[in-house]
Amino acid sequence: MDITSLIQPALWAGAIIALLALLKLSNIIRYIPNSQVGIVEKLWAIRGSVADGFIALNGEAGFEPEVLRGGLHLFFPFMYRIHRSDLVTIGQGKIAYVFARDGAPLGASQVLGANDTEDKSDFQDVRRFLLAGGQKGPQRKVLREGTYAINTTQFAIITDERVHGHALSEQERVVLDAMQLTIAERWGFTPVILAADHDLVGIVTVHDGPSLPPGEIIAPEVGTELHDPATFHNNFQEPEKFLAAGGHRGRQLQVIVEGTWYINRLFATVENVPKTIIPVGNVGVVIFYTGPRTADVSGEQYRHGELVSNGSRGVWRDPLLPGKYAFNTYAGKIEIIPTVNFILKWVRGEVGAMRLDENLSEISLITKDAFEPTLPLSVVMHIDYKKAPMIIQRFGDVKKLVEQTLDPMVSAFFKNVAQKMTLIELLQNRAAIQGESAAEMKVKFEGYSLELQEVLIGTPRAAPGDQTIENILIQLRMRQVAREQVETFQEQEKAAIQERTLNEAKATAAAQAALTQSLIQIRVNENEGAAALARAQKDAETRKVTAAAVGEQSRLEGQGEADRALAVGTASAQATKLAVDAYGGPEFRLAEQNFAKFADALTRINQPLVPQFLMSGGQGQESGNSGLIPTAMLSSMFGRMMPEALEQLKREAPRAGR
Repeated sequence: MDITSLIQPALWAGAIIALLALLKLSNIIRYIPNSQVGIVEKLWAIRGSVADGFIALNGEAGFEPEVLRGGLHLFFPFMYRIHRSDLVTIGQGKIAYVFARDGAPLGASQVLGANDTEDKSDFQDVRRFLLAGGQKGPQRKVLREGTYAINTTQFAIITDERVHGHALSEQERVVLDAMQLTIAERWGFTPVILAADHDLVGIVTVHDGPSLPPGEIIAPEVGTELHDPATFHNNFQEPEKFLAAGGHRGRQLQVIVEGTWYINRLFATVENVPKTIIPVGNVGVVIFYTGPRTADVSGEQYRHGELVSNGSRGVWRDPLLPGKYAFNTYAGKIEIIPTVNFILKWVRGEVGAMRLDENLSEISLITKDAFEPTLPLSVVMHIDYKKAPMIIQRFGDVKKLVEQTLDPMVSAFFKNVAQKMTLIELLQNRAAIQGESAAEMKVKFEGYSLELQEVLIGTPRAAPGDQTIENILIQLRMRQVAREQVETFQEQEKAAIQERTLNEAKATAAAQAALTQSLIQIRVNENEGAAALARAQKDAETRKVTAAAVGEQSRLEGQGEADRALAVGTASAQATKLAVDAYGGPEFRLAEQNFAKFADALTRINQPLVPQFLMSGGQGQESGNSGLIPTAMLSSMFGRMMPEALEQLKREAPRAGR
């Protein structure tokens, strides 16, 4: 093979390689991928170098403001150097911060570069930004989700993953890394998210803008009018509108509530605090540290402090009612005041839900008879919600009211009561003492805008190791036991009587059938008696009528008989008179009648004049004179008969004389 034939291809190859090297070194042709941008650096120019800054806006040597997008680009040889930089991509729900390396310097009070015009806020057009007067340093505007073709020589873009910047010096890199760390500590690469179920409120502190006036600690609310687009900053998401509305740096009165808020954490930081919850049965009295100074609205009768209108500096006149409030706890303080009945216990170790009585203990007493018991006590009270601000204005909070006013007042009252009574009287008169204390202390409580509901007194206690009170209580218990025994015996007596009554009732119930039958029989008898009485009354009436008729008949018959007898008697008398006259006088006639009566009497006595048998002296011997009556026997017989005959004559003689 000829050497000449081998040299010629080598020369051509070397020429091609040299040409390619020349083309590369001269940067005549450059390719930019679509995922990158090209940053043009002009190596020399007729106009010389950049006099101010390092971005060549007028064709000077230096970094060009415009970037090259994807594709082939032709340049004048040996004049330009092309630096490739990745497109800036910001993920979903992320925030990126911009640091401008060139531009106007920040003002003396500025922290961030202003982006108050569209030109100053266009970070993809470096020329427009710089010509509009954009400022160097960290910017107020942040970048949201998306991909940006940004000249990273002018704008360093700080994300949570990396710092996009070209031609950064080591010093600049340290500064930007420190800025990235600060933003990360403030959770600045993600938006502020307040979830509805967390009940949080965001308190904002602005780090840029004019400072607060002297004497102010909280910046007032500005730019909250939705219908004013020039100043409505939408919860600090647009710093320029916030400053245009007159916002000040410092802690803000305005808070942010539930939602997602893209806030530049270099401009404003957010502190999450719980919402203020006022439970049911309570109100919140607001002590406000900021706001305008307004006149006192408490009235002429209240001289313990000033109350102001809601929103003003001081104690608000109207308390907050139960509910949830997005209250700025740096701008004011809310005192929770119970409006339901609550108990204060003067008992060591017992604490209520609001812990108002945690420093209270039993009241030490000295009785009239020199005993030294301690008295546990409970007071039920209520606070009118309309008077709650007055209590806060006067005492600061309810706990101070309890410890500095109510405790000494209540203790003094019961000490005075105990000194007038013996221990037994103190024990026995508990109800009276309780009623008296409630009536007297109610008036005193009203002087402190409180409403006393009830005073509850416990049992006096002795000091540890002292058995004196216990001995007295034992005596009282023994007395009570004796009284109870008496009542028990009385009740037992009543029970015995009741048992007897019960037994009688049971016996009555057992004999109820017979008793019922007897009652029915009694009624039957009563009915029969009534019927018999009715019949007897009817018969009596019948007899009465009959007797009246018979009597009248008898009277008439008697009258006739009397008339007949009178006529017969008259005739007989006349006949007798004639007969007497015929016998020679009335004496003879009387003697005749007497003998006639005597004979008739002998006839009626049925006594024989001559005995049928004659009794002799010897037994079994017949008398020889059986037909004769001895004289002695006749005398005896006539002796017995004559008096009877004479009596008969005496009875008949008067009638005969008549």
